[in-house]
Amino acid sequence: MDADMTDQTKTDTAQTGPAGLVGVSTEPGAKKPDPILVADSITRTFGGLTAVDVEHVEIQRGAITALIGPNGAGKTTFFNLLTGFDQPNTGSWSLEGKSLKGVAPYKVARLGMVRTFQLTKVLAKLTVIENMRLGATGQKGERIWAAPFKFLWGKQEDEVTNKADELLARFMLDKKREDFAGSLSGGQRKLLEMARALMVDPEVVMLDEPMAGVNPALKQSLLGHVKSLRDEGRTVLFVEHDMDMVRDISDWVIVMAQGKIVAEGTPESVMADQRVIDAYLGAHHDTDLSELDEARLEAEVEAEIAQEEDSK
Repeated sequence: MDADMTDQTKTDTAQTGPAGLVGVSTEPGAKKPDPILVADSITRTFGGLTAVDVEHVEIQRGAITALIGPNGAGKTTFFNLLTGFDQPNTGSWSLEGKSLKGVAPYKVARLGMVRTFQLTKVLAKLTVIENMRLGATGQKGERIWAAPFKFLWGKQEDEVTNKADELLARFMLDKKREDFAGSLSGGQRKLLEMARALMVDPEVVMLDEPMAGVNPALKQSLLGHVKSLRDEGRTVLFVEHDMDMVRDISDWVIVMAQGKIVAEGTPESVMADQRVIDAYLGAHHDTDLSELDEARLEAEVEAEIAQEEDSK
């Protein structure tokens, strides 16, 4: 029996995290061996513009997945839909098999999926430690009837504070503990937002452009923290334009263009994928011109020049 359990553990480990992505298809919507987040037929339109049109996507548990694409591809809108900050026109999505359709953002967080924002959402007029305490859920002292009686919630608040202090030390913000969050630099605010997200012990951490506005000195620190999330067994999905970061830390990359998923795969395979190159640079950016094409273009230019001279 022990041998069987060991074999099963090895099988489960092989299916979870980056190891489970070995041999997975690189076609859009590829099936994953252990998906924690699944979305189907997600569309979001704004007037006549279709911002998101995702047929199927799965996010592998315990891995770092990057969501990339040119500006306007619909990445942040897709993030908003998955986390309840916006609602799609059609589609269904689930976390650990539980539907998230119509679930409010704070309930999504309680279910184990938290996110950060491209523009940080720290509470500037509260101190760093107060921001951290607010990240904890289920606090008895938040109830009106219990608030006047500290003996009912004092112990829990001490536990929350201890956890917050541990995270601040981990993210090297402990020296800023009593500073107002509004006094932090852009990179420090990113660190605070990531640390605060961990107050709920999430299964999935979603980071919207974690490197935006971060100075080079803090980039390596942030990269290390993202990797540590995976090392703890958490799932990370992040939007990013920094391709060096994508290559450095991603186990899997999903590419969006014009609201659709056009490719996915390992960082190396995605960067070499013609569909990705076309999405970023245009479908005919490197097409060789034949002699006839060159002659036609040259004739068109000459005709335009002659027309301009005649009109003078």
